[in-house]
Amino acid sequence: MTGRIHSEPDQLQTVSVGGVALTLLPQRALLWRERQLLIVADIHFGKAAAFRSGGIPVPHGTTSANLEELDSLLEQCAITHIVFLGDFLHARTARAAATLSALRRWRDRHPELQLTLVRGNHDHHAGDPPEDLRIDVVDEPLMMDGLALCHHPQLIEGAYVLAGHIHPVIRLRSGRDALRLPCFLFGERMATLPAFGAFTGGYAIEPEAEADIFICTDDRVFRYPRG
Repeated sequence: MTGRIHSEPDQLQTVSVGGVALTLLPQRALLWRERQLLIVADIHFGKAAAFRSGGIPVPHGTTSANLEELDSLLEQCAITHIVFLGDFLHARTARAAATLSALRRWRDRHPELQLTLVRGNHDHHAGDPPEDLRIDVVDEPLMMDGLALCHHPQLIEGAYVLAGHIHPVIRLRSGRDALRLPCFLFGERMATLPAFGAFTGGYAIEPEAEADIFICTDDRVFRYPRG
């Protein structure tokens, strides 16, 4: 992998890619301390509402859970800017009144916070967020200091790519027991972030010799042992 890895005293992992130091948070997000920037992928606001609109009974409260997670990070870290790596709204049916109302209340609590959305495949179907949320919306890639912030995993000449889209998880087994945990996947020229959203599935990846995997638990990020 291009870069270096070290552990901080609070057991967070920091990875340097493209000359930029990024802290991996157990909340499935990246913190770019130098820019006071939080990077999250695939938050999928309104996904549960979209399912319910199709007659599928799923729990309420996923939008609130996502916003509470963001609030927690804003309290813990010096963040002035959030970049969403695609799939902000899950679908057009995600624009339920309760979902949009919760988003507006959250935005009103953070009026000075800069928000940027790099459009993903769901955003093209759902449409851009309402204008009163004051989110700058751009197409991929969003270039920042040699990093290319994207939704879709891809290689971009001369840049290290941060992407989402695939919701990576890894299977861990011990005897008959097994579980799936979200993870970051860092390769030579590209990293893939886990889905931030509380109601998202995951794509099980297989460990690769040339890639570094970092597993997210409730309060820690662990580097997956190679070999």
